Amino acid sequence: MPNLEQIRDSYNAARARCNKRIVVCAGTGCIANGSLKVFECLKNTIALKGLEIVVSLKSDNHEEHKDHDVYMVGSGCQGFCQVGPLVTIEPNGVLYGHVKPEDVEEIVEKTILKNEVIERLLYHDPATGTTYKGAEEIPFYAKQKRTGLKDCGRIDPENISEYIAHGGYFSARNAWTKMSAEEICKLYQESGLRGRGGGGFSTGLKWEFARKEFNAKKYVVCNGDEGDPGAFMDRSILEGNPHSVIEGMLIAAKAIGANEGYVYVRMEYPLACTRIRKAIQIAENYGLLGDNIFGTGSAFRINVMEGAGAFVCGEETALLASIEGKRGMPNPKPPFPAQKGLFGKPTVINNVETLALVPIIMQQGVAEFRKVGTAKSPGTKTFALTGHVANTGLIEVPFGTTIREIVFEIGGGVMDKDGKIDNNAFKAVQIGGPSGGCLTHEHLDIPLDFDSLGSIGAMVGSGGMVVMNNSTCMVETARYFMTFTQHESCGKCVPCREGTRQMLEMLEDIVNGEGTAETLELLKEAGEAVKLTSLCGLGKSAPSPVLSTLRYFHEEYEAHVKAKYCPTKTCKALTSISIDPELCRGCTLCKRVCPVGAINGEVKKAHNIDPMLCIKCGACVSTCKFKAIS
Repeated sequence: MPNLEQIRDSYNAARARCNKRIVVCAGTGCIANGSLKVFECLKNTIALKGLEIVVSLKSDNHEEHKDHDVYMVGSGCQGFCQVGPLVTIEPNGVLYGHVKPEDVEEIVEKTILKNEVIERLLYHDPATGTTYKGAEEIPFYAKQKRTGLKDCGRIDPENISEYIAHGGYFSARNAWTKMSAEEICKLYQESGLRGRGGGGFSTGLKWEFARKEFNAKKYVVCNGDEGDPGAFMDRSILEGNPHSVIEGMLIAAKAIGANEGYVYVRMEYPLACTRIRKAIQIAENYGLLGDNIFGTGSAFRINVMEGAGAFVCGEETALLASIEGKRGMPNPKPPFPAQKGLFGKPTVINNVETLALVPIIMQQGVAEFRKVGTAKSPGTKTFALTGHVANTGLIEVPFGTTIREIVFEIGGGVMDKDGKIDNNAFKAVQIGGPSGGCLTHEHLDIPLDFDSLGSIGAMVGSGGMVVMNNSTCMVETARYFMTFTQHESCGKCVPCREGTRQMLEMLEDIVNGEGTAETLELLKEAGEAVKLTSLCGLGKSAPSPVLSTLRYFHEEYEAHVKAKYCPTKTCKALTSISIDPELCRGCTLCKRVCPVGAINGEVKKAHNIDPMLCIKCGACVSTCKFKAIS
């Protein structure tokens, strides 16, 4: 049985012997922008300066650490992806963004050696022009409530000692050695924790159902099959704090009496797969997983399964089929997985974010957890904030936070089509992934929680949030999401297989100028039918983007079918390109770039476009220096 107190105290003693701690973001986004090169440059430059350095990314044997000047850590995602690679320097409280290898020499000379701040590397708010020194000052971070993401971006995900030093595995030990399964289930029912994967079902109640099943073999499954375009919440937790997920699974295993678990991760997440596998191996080496959990004589082991990237495998019964080696397709319920799940045995399935919150709730207590959020949706929720917004990235806010607060405060405001901040340019926000709804100005002050969003035809979903400005065509947006859901339909049930295809064809008719008023009626009718009769939750929610845009942007649909006009000039078939003779100087640039020879005119005389030949590629528009073409 591992001595958690000894590991914690030993690590903290070693940590106290360092003068500086450097945290370089080593999440997927920052790695793609070159953060590992920055890490290596920092390590080499610091060594060349003659400073004693410990690289936590390469070792967790803190007992061998002596007094040192610099302690370097490669962390998981720090959330503020837009300004990566990110480098944090403690105890200076400095956060540098957009760091490049060529910046390293200056960072070491000025900040590491002289405690000076490099102004140009700090975050500059594009809206106010204010410069911020540290993360706690930046509005993007300051207005969040990071709970599940608290240690992501702070600790080394490959160093179990750092996780233990932050309180890790103490909750699991408490659950396995001091609590009964019934007590654990009751605690999480009282906490009000609801599934963060989109369903919002009571976690404790789900565990209770599985606990009551009499079977010698039970499973705990972590759903990391995050298929929503632009969503990366689960990936970031698996990359940045994999031990929190393992600990959550340990507590769930004790609650239901399971001795085996699976982490199901899509193979498009190679770094997440690598880090969760390594974390499992380290936990086994420390005796936290295996045949004698915390000296109780009970066993629990975790396997990692890589999914092939099918969106439908995010649905729990399809996920179980995939683990069993079958084609990932949903099955009717009941029986529910808690009764008859993986290999026909009682199974609890929770998503990554839910499991990461499990040990935190036991650590801080039910009352403390429920202080945040709303009565029916306590706690926090992570969102992947993207689109036409100044600050994009991974955020975590209390349930009950409004869209207005997220978009205009954390997000820093809406960007117009020219890339400038203009909050009047806000048009809509699409929430809940490809199966979510599009919300408008009238919904800006609605609290974000399971029940409030459900009442207006939207959903929290896994946490995707796409902000759109007034240059966005909502009909084309609906077509885009329907293209995705139709392509990802497993095809098992007729309503989803055929209904989404027919809806997509109608949307394509509308954006191509072939839609009619009857098309709109049929589109709505088909959407309602698919929503009502599809087999699984993914099929039932697939029409949401279409139905919500039909409801809130009906006049835009009517412009497409009645006036044969796209108000945002996005749909090429409904947009005509013309040359303003008063602005045209006859420079012939547009004529030379036109790929189909649709532009006529002589030098220094106004040109014109033949609409019969024009393919509306936009090459002439982007080429014209005089803005004569629109």
